[in-house]
Parts: sequence; C-alpha cells; structure tokens
Amino acid sequence: MKHKSIIVAEGFPFIILSLVFTLFAAFFGVAWLTILLAALTIFIIAFFRNPERRFQDAEKLVISPADGKVIKIEEVNAQGAMEGRFKKISIFMNVFNVHVNRAPCGGTIEKISYRPGKFVSANLDKASAENERNDVLIRTKDGSAVWTVQIAGLIARRIVCWAREGDTVAKGERFGMIRFGSRVEVFLPAGSRVAVRLNDKVRAGQTPLGYLP
Repeated sequence: MKHKSIIVAEGFPFIILSLVFTLFAAFFGVAWLTILLAALTIFIIAFFRNPERRFQDAEKLVISPADGKVIKIEEVNAQGAMEGRFKKISIFMNVFNVHVNRAPCGGTIEKISYRPGKFVSANLDKASAENERNDVLIRTKDGSAVWTVQIAGLIARRIVCWAREGDTVAKGERFGMIRFGSRVEVFLPAGSRVAVRLNDKVRAGQTPLGYLP
C-alpha cells in the first residue's frame, strides 16, 4: 500500500466527469452553470486530496486514523472483529475533511470484515450499529489489538479499503478512505490511556489519540 499521490486515484473519475460538464457549460455560454460546475469541480478535487502527514512518535502511541471531530468517548463491551472490553473513540468526518484513513498503529492486519448496511447520518449513534461498515483489526508487535471501523454516512456510499489480511502496516500508513462524509471508530484495549477529549478536532496520521497499556 502506497497511495501517496496528491489526489487519490478513486477521485479522478468524479473530477474528470465534473470537469467535462464544466467545459460543456462554458462552451454553450451558460455562465451561471459554468460557475456552479467549476465550484463543484474544485470541491471534488479538495475532497479527494491526500496530504502528507507527520507525527512525533512515542512508545505505545496510537494516532488518529481520520480527520474530523471527536463526538464520543466511552467504554464498551464490543462484539465484531474483537470481543471484550474496549475504550471506543468515535470521529465524525464532514465533507470538508480529508477522507483518507491511516493506520493508528503499526502491526499486522489480522482481520478485515465488511458488512453492508444502511446510510443514516454518521453523526448519529445508531450509525455505528446500522450503517455499512468495514472493520480493520491491527495486531501490534507486543500483541495489543487496535480495532478501527470505517462507517459510511448519509452521503458516503462507498467504503474503500486498500489493506488486505496479513499485510504489515506502519503507523500512519494510508489504508483506505470513505467517500463524502462518514464516521471512523477506534477501539483501544481497556487499559489504554485516551489522549483526546470530546469535541476535539483531530487529523489522520498526526493527532495523538491515546496510549496502549
């Protein structure tokens, strides 16, 4: 997995289509439509941007897998890719955030589990249980399990995961994205220390999210 281009490849079909419509509108002299479509093209390019990110690493550090806002921090008894007691951090990604997701820690992709579902607004709690989702479980070298869940939202209708079971990932490495507004949840072992607070703004591959036990 590399995916280091300034614009992710998944965005090019949308960008090209929007650009073609913009050129057609300009050719036929429809000024208001040309401006509208040009603005849409710029928005799509911005949505699929893929900036470089750097972080100050530390032992046991887990970094945010997504850009967005922390909307919930809780201890839960989870079932899914893993079962047991976890600290769950939910991050809401609006349409203006970078939507490329990054590995919160280094390790081996132990399990990937996709589940189809609904497309209710990703900022609602029921989105976690009802929406389309993709679970990615990373096992660190010391045996800790960090479980990241990509959840589709009201507008987002496509979860992209570039990782495969058995892959080795580095902390901060790009592993996927969600198109057009969504939610990402991170499950840390129960003994972990959370480093963010409710309503904090976080950046994928950069913001410290917590520390493993």
